[in-house]
Amino acid sequence: MTRLPKEMPPPYAVDCHIHVYGDPDRYPSLPVNGEPPPALYLDDYYTIRDGLGLGRTVIIQTPFYGNDNRCLVDSIGRLGQENAKGIAIVDPEIDDQALAELDRQGVCGLRFGIELLRGMRPPDLERMADRIAALGWHIQYRSTEKDLPELADRLGRLPVPVCVDHIGSIPPETGTSDPAFEALLRLVDMGRCWVKLSAPYQLSRSGPPAYEDYRAQARALVAAAPERMVWGTNWPHPKVEDKPDNTDLLDILWDWTEDDATRQLILVDNPRDLYGFS
Repeated sequence: MTRLPKEMPPPYAVDCHIHVYGDPDRYPSLPVNGEPPPALYLDDYYTIRDGLGLGRTVIIQTPFYGNDNRCLVDSIGRLGQENAKGIAIVDPEIDDQALAELDRQGVCGLRFGIELLRGMRPPDLERMADRIAALGWHIQYRSTEKDLPELADRLGRLPVPVCVDHIGSIPPETGTSDPAFEALLRLVDMGRCWVKLSAPYQLSRSGPPAYEDYRAQARALVAAAPERMVWGTNWPHPKVEDKPDNTDLLDILWDWTEDDATRQLILVDNPRDLYGFS
């Protein structure tokens, strides 16, 4: 049972970042850190989604499946494209017909990052961005404080929008003075960058329920471009053993924002525009 949020989100609110796994007999996987994927399937997510009052979902391809996106697209099919979209990982040599088929199946972006096991890598950014521009897709980038300062200007020159995961994965204890955070703000100022206000628990030192050490960064991003912020749970929370309370992750958005109009943007209007929901 999911604890109800302090405030229920508006209709059609979107969880912009979850991972889905499937029956191992149907979806063979590759190990991550020597472990198989958790036995947590789409049905397990429904309780989270419905308990938080969320209407739509964006499924992010997991390293357990590499560039085999079958579980991703099958899950979109179960939810229906009016309620779900996906971000894929592909072989850079994928042909245009296969990209078009992923587009037909509800995929709307590609996942990149230097630390993603089996993820797509920066050397292919420009080439793949050129290829997906006609599809209306975007690049989702999992940055770190190490690569973002050098990469920001390059990301800003791509012919497609860029969405940076998890508040840039920048250590929160530096507040807004970290060079990586300054680079992220510079990228946001270029006008084509979106940021996910998600997964603060991965690097937070102050911890739940408020993740107070991320407040300065989150509020600075919201102030800079409320029309390009989105939010997600990152369910089922890979990379950490101490799983966060999903309701806490929604509640903190009320602390990071000033008013209902901004929350409407972040939870409904912005993801509608970025992911192409009707």
